[in-house]
Amino acid sequence: MHDIDDQLRELIPRMRRFAVSLTRNPTSADDLVQSSLEKALTAWSDKRPEGDLRAWLFAILYRQFLDAHRRSRRYRRMLDFFTGASEDDYQPSVERTVVAQSTLQAFEGLNTEQRALLLWISVEGLSYKEVAEILDVPIGTVMSRLSRARQALRQLSDGEITPPALRILK
Repeated sequence: MHDIDDQLRELIPRMRRFAVSLTRNPTSADDLVQSSLEKALTAWSDKRPEGDLRAWLFAILYRQFLDAHRRSRRYRRMLDFFTGASEDDYQPSVERTVVAQSTLQAFEGLNTEQRALLLWISVEGLSYKEVAEILDVPIGTVMSRLSRARQALRQLSDGEITPPALRILK
């Protein structure tokens, strides 16, 4: 049991970081992590022994978020999500700061699934297979969705926001 406790303690900061990216509110993120851990412990007997604990916990957390999001039908945005970091001695150039802020604003403009994919793959280092298991979709679907998320991020970062295509209904 100590081994499981140690594994959970090691994964909690990652879960919290991911939850903050979804909720954009540290307090809501803490609540989401706690409810996800409660659900995981309750459903521990349903966990596949050969499955990856990290992917399983991220799947629970993501589904908990989606369920809460659907129930509330509103999504809170926090403008200062990325500005809460402490000051370092390192002072980046104005150009780097503007590019970073632009990229973060573009990231905020992505939909929830695109942000989740980019975070899981790029930040958390999950494999395509692990993300496919979390979302319960084929690996090819993860790859194409990730490609679209990266393309959308590039377009938003470069200011190339394309208007949605409108269909004429007869």
